[in-house]
Amino acid sequence: MSVIHKTTLQPTKLELLASWLPSRPWYRGDKAQPKLTKAGGFRLDDPEGEVGIEFMVVEDASTAEPTTYLVPLTYRGAPLDGAGHALLGTAEHGVLGRRWIYDGCHDPVLVAQVTALIEGRAQPQAQSISNTPDHEVARSFTGTGPLPAGFTATDTAEHTDLTAPDGTVLRVLRILRPAAEHPVPAPAGATGHVTGAWALPDGTRVHGVFFVLR
Repeated sequence: MSVIHKTTLQPTKLELLASWLPSRPWYRGDKAQPKLTKAGGFRLDDPEGEVGIEFMVVEDASTAEPTTYLVPLTYRGAPLDGAGHALLGTAEHGVLGRRWIYDGCHDPVLVAQVTALIEGRAQPQAQSISNTPDHEVARSFTGTGPLPAGFTATDTAEHTDLTAPDGTVLRVLRILRPAAEHPVPAPAGATGHVTGAWALPDGTRVHGVFFVLR
């Protein structure tokens, strides 16, 4: 189960994101001066206990209407071979020491756990509380498992598509929008999806789609 250390991280996650987000094709804010705050998110466990897996929801107030982004991240104790292009940076953790922080869409451990979540084999965990399931995260799956491995990530103007060799596509919605109803229905044509919650600037709790499987 996830163990959350109450300690420091230097630079902070938001500081790393302020440098990295403007380089993404789906970023819509002020590239010179993002105004980021954490709005929500959740975690998944790595079965091997080696990689931290977090799904951060951040809001950027540098646009006329604040934009909400989903940022899957992984935290590793050593560099991930072949993933230098996906590295946000390194940070010093007050307990664990140096951590290499990656865009999780390019980390096979995170992708494997997202597919496990969709299939119902992984339990979402609270973002900031140890050993606590996150009951605001919901999933559905109408296909037949197991889902394939070997996904390749491609960024677009609004999302990141993870495509498997057999053509299966796991879409990561980078720009989040509140759903009109709750529970959030599956998108049309989806064989699986994951929804989560976050807070609006006024404190209102909303839900929306995070991942779509087709």
